[in-house]
Amino acid sequence: SPSSYLNNPAAERSKYKYNVDKEMSLLKFIDNEWGPVGSFNWFATHGTSMSRTNSLISGDNKGAAARFMEDWFERKGSVRTDSAEFESDEGLPRRISNIIPTLHDNHHELLELAASFQSPPGRPATKTSSVARRVRGALRQVNKPRFVSAFCQSNCGDVSPNVLGAFCTDTGLPCDFNHSTCGGKNELCYGRGPGYPDEFESTRIIGERQFKKAVELFNGASEQIKGKVDFRHTYIDFSKLEVNVSSNGASKVVKTCPAAMGFGFAAGTTDGPGAFDFRQGDDQGNPFWKLVRNLLKTPDEEQIACQQPKPILLDTGEMKLPYDWAPSILPIQILRIGQFVILSVPGEFTTMAGRRLRDVVKTVLSGDKGLGSNVHVVIAGLTNTYSQYVTTYEEYEVQRYEGASTLYGPHTLSAYIQEFKKLAHALISGLPVESGPQPPDLLDKQIGLLTPVVMDATPLGASFGDCSSDVPKNSTFKRGDTVSVTFWSACPRNDLMTEGTFSLVEYLQGKDTWVPAYDDDDFCVRFKWSRPFKLSTHSKAAIEWRIPQDVAPGVYRIKHFGAAKGLFGSIRHFTGSSSAFVVTH
Repeated sequence: SPSSYLNNPAAERSKYKYNVDKEMSLLKFIDNEWGPVGSFNWFATHGTSMSRTNSLISGDNKGAAARFMEDWFERKGSVRTDSAEFESDEGLPRRISNIIPTLHDNHHELLELAASFQSPPGRPATKTSSVARRVRGALRQVNKPRFVSAFCQSNCGDVSPNVLGAFCTDTGLPCDFNHSTCGGKNELCYGRGPGYPDEFESTRIIGERQFKKAVELFNGASEQIKGKVDFRHTYIDFSKLEVNVSSNGASKVVKTCPAAMGFGFAAGTTDGPGAFDFRQGDDQGNPFWKLVRNLLKTPDEEQIACQQPKPILLDTGEMKLPYDWAPSILPIQILRIGQFVILSVPGEFTTMAGRRLRDVVKTVLSGDKGLGSNVHVVIAGLTNTYSQYVTTYEEYEVQRYEGASTLYGPHTLSAYIQEFKKLAHALISGLPVESGPQPPDLLDKQIGLLTPVVMDATPLGASFGDCSSDVPKNSTFKRGDTVSVTFWSACPRNDLMTEGTFSLVEYLQGKDTWVPAYDDDDFCVRFKWSRPFKLSTHSKAAIEWRIPQDVAPGVYRIKHFGAAKGLFGSIRHFTGSSSAFVVTH
């Protein structure tokens, strides 16, 4: 919310060039025997490149970046890792050319070869079949650690990956700046990513930008981490915490509040607008929705005063049935690895809120002789539990989405700063901290509304793994095309294929050897499962392969792995393949 950011003091804003943090911090892990084995980086941006209309499981831009970097290292790591060059047109790692040493050139011969591999009937498989065929399982060197790259979250509370701005879907004009509405309605205001209108392309671009910066930092990493490894962790009850704050040069004691959500929360954001007549920046509320609220829980005068200027829509901190609607006891943690310090926060801090917390902790830690001014402090957002957003006091006053979602009132950030200062002092002095009140264990009270799988079946004459929609006969595709195949399948919840894959694109090496080329982990492969209607025992799996620009020409096919549940609960694994097809330049 840029308008909320502008409510921060001008003198404070003048210290920073941008209204978001554009700095990425990266830790490179090097093994004495194997060399580089991984990297963790922290950069603030929401994982909302994929919109709420997306029904596919996705790691969004962070997951895409991690996949790109791990593939880059698998390809480059064994040869050289000191170059940030990218061989493909799109800047993404090439992998297939490393797997396949021989390319076929004669198109007619390729068509004849592909024609000899028609789609076979689906057949039984073992539970480990897909694990054995998984691309990165095949690439892994069993005698060497697998490279791991993590793209961690930071103070992303007000940072959107939809960097082109927010526009009205009806007029194409920019949304209202202060309320993110179009003609007074929030439902029409949507943010646009760099690949607009293709959200998959936006996800790829934002992921690629993070990936490229991480490679640059990885290759240029030179400062060695030295010193202690230590941590402090405690639980804090944020529903009634006394906080010392400065006001007009004097110190006073204020309190945090039981959790509550404001009206601006229901308006949503430009990454996912809300509904009805809610709008961001509402500090008054609506009589009708207050009446609806009171049917659930009427906040008392003390709570209303504590949360001011937030008009309370849901008094979640005081709603206890069937269990607490919001947490009150939260974990906070500070981790030290030499001169690198990680602040683990259980929420989404806005840009300025994160800056204030980092600066205060860094000031405390700089007083330690072992650290001095060389200390690096990063915020790890959304860690250990989740408690919505944390804004500055000034941003809270505006009551945009982030302020309306700051649960514990206007002094929430001050409470975090106060408690993290205590942890930082304890860390450098070597003193222990109390564990604090323990949060309730709600594992046995969870309510599940997802119905179990009763059974799976196929139509008469069909088997699990059969192609219900194959590639056209004698098909030839080129780079950039999409290949789609549909199989008779079963509910994916029968086996989540952990360490395996539902989808596989295979390349024909020689005359009869199929080599795994792409699978569920690849950005170019999409697996879509569906039933014809809700209670049907029949289902299909559609696998789409968007052929990358750097693919090796040759003969390919698409393979599916699944698991079906019988009437009496037994799980039977199966597999099926499409007919082969040719891919050219």
